[in-house]
Amino acid sequence: MQWLARAVATAGGVGYLPIAPGTAGSLLVVPVLPWVASSYARGPLATIAGVLVVVAVAVWAAGAAQRSFGTHDDGRVVVDEVAGMLVTGMFLPPSWAAAGLGFLAFRLFDVWKPPPIGWLDRHVAGGLGVVADDLLAGVYAGVFVRVLLEVA
Repeated sequence: MQWLARAVATAGGVGYLPIAPGTAGSLLVVPVLPWVASSYARGPLATIAGVLVVVAVAVWAAGAAQRSFGTHDDGRVVVDEVAGMLVTGMFLPPSWAAAGLGFLAFRLFDVWKPPPIGWLDRHVAGGLGVVADDLLAGVYAGVFVRVLLEVA
């Protein structure tokens, strides 16, 4: 079961990239963001349910992988970025431009960790701690892009 947790946590091995594995994990989701946005606009409950399933799997995989790797929030674990980007997608209009902006905003908030994202990262343990900060970064990024596009 350890191999499965590592495979999921590293998004099929993307987390093993030597440079910017978190960015690569985030990029994996960009092609589906317009679909997530469109799906959410048509019927949010099904989209929320699907994202919650991904989040639950991400929490399990991140927790199991971090125990396996022997570190907290190991850089090889990128399933948290996948989950966070899906959250971003729920706030976006269904377009490629919005998907690109969502990616950039997500990376900004994921790296910057404004309050309370940084607090979650430092104080919540286990798989939930690995994933929670990325989920909130996804909310911040999605709202930021949505407001930006509404104002522009």
